[in-house]
Amino acid sequence: MVESRDTEIEAEIEDMESEQLVAEREVAEQEELEEISVVEEMPDAVRAELEALREEVEKARAQAAEYLDGWQRTQAEFSNYKKRQDGERVQMMSLANAVLLRKLLPVVDDFGRAIETLPDKLSKLTWCEGILLIKHKLDAVLESEGVKSIETEGQAFDPMYHEAVTYEEVPGYDEGQIIGQVQQGYMMGERVLRPALVRVAKAPAVELEEDDDTTDNEDKE
Repeated sequence: MVESRDTEIEAEIEDMESEQLVAEREVAEQEELEEISVVEEMPDAVRAELEALREEVEKARAQAAEYLDGWQRTQAEFSNYKKRQDGERVQMMSLANAVLLRKLLPVVDDFGRAIETLPDKLSKLTWCEGILLIKHKLDAVLESEGVKSIETEGQAFDPMYHEAVTYEEVPGYDEGQIIGQVQQGYMMGERVLRPALVRVAKAPAVELEEDDDTTDNEDKE
C-alpha cells in the first residue's frame, strides 16, 4: 500500500511538472505571437527603424565578440612573451654568473697551491689563519652558487668533463683510466665551468715478434 501510494505521488509530481512545462511553453509562444503582432501593427517607418536597431545590436554583439577574442589572444601572447623573457633573463644571469665564477677559479687554484706548500710552523700564525679564513669564505661562495669539483680519482676518462694532458703507459691502470690530476675541474649545476686536466693511461705497445724465416735469413747473411 505504501509503495503504491508513493508511486501515485511520483506520478502526480511528474504530471504537475509536465503541465508546468507546457504552460511555460504556451506563455512563451503567446509572447512571441504578441510581439510579432505588435511589430506587424507598427507603421512601416517604425518597423524599419526597429529592424535597423536590431541589425545594429547584432553588429555590436559580433564586434564585441571579435574584440573579446582579440583581447584574449593578446593576453595569451603577452603571457607567453613574459614567460619567455623571464626564462631568457634567468639564462643570462646564469651565464653571467658562470663567466664571473670561471674567472675566480685561478684564484682558487692559487690559494690551494699556497696552502699545500705552507710550512707547518707558519700555519698557526694569525695572518695565516686569516688567509685560510678567506679561502673558506671563497669556497662557501662557490658552493652557494652550485659550484662543485669534478671527480677524477679512479674515474674513466670522459671528454665531457676531463681534458687529457698526457697519455702514459702505467702498470696497474686500464686503458682510458685517469692516472692523476694536473688541475682541478669545476661544474656549476649541469654546466662545465672548467674541465679537469688529467693524465690518462694508455694500452701498452704491442711488441711484434720477428718471423723465424727472417731470423734465419739474417743469420745466413
